[in-house]
Amino acid sequence: MTCCSLTARCMLPVTAGRGGATRLRPTPAARPVPARLAARICRASAAAAPAKAKQPVITLTDDALTHLVKLREESGSDALLLRIGVKSGGCSGMSYHMDFEDESNVKEEDEVMQYDGGFRLVCDPKSLLYLFGMRLDWSSALIGGGFQFQNPNAVDSCGCGKSFGV
Repeated sequence: MTCCSLTARCMLPVTAGRGGATRLRPTPAARPVPARLAARICRASAAAAPAKAKQPVITLTDDALTHLVKLREESGSDALLLRIGVKSGGCSGMSYHMDFEDESNVKEEDEVMQYDGGFRLVCDPKSLLYLFGMRLDWSSALIGGGFQFQNPNAVDSCGCGKSFGV
């Protein structure tokens, strides 16, 4: 078995124990858990955790989202998506690229992320490898303001923060 089969969301791996009793597959440092306890865990986790929407792999702060929505409105269409990606170039080897585009330009292999208020961001798979886990923020500071890219994959970045190296 691969699950205790109590809920569709439960993914607890189980194996047959002594005498055919079903037990959770132990982790290297853990002891097996009886199926009866696994069933309680599954029911509790299903009741406590309602089905969540898929979390975006690129995080937008509230300030960034507010500013992006404002920019989209100024462009004249609420149906546009923000395409974010990377390209070769810049002080550190790769630079961030952002632009609004029509939904008809989204390819099947692109990752589309949904945010509050219906705002959508799209990223190609190649760029997503470099942007996975990135946090996009907006600062209105006079010096150093604008979009701030906080990328956990960047080993090196330039002073302006608009390019990075891996």
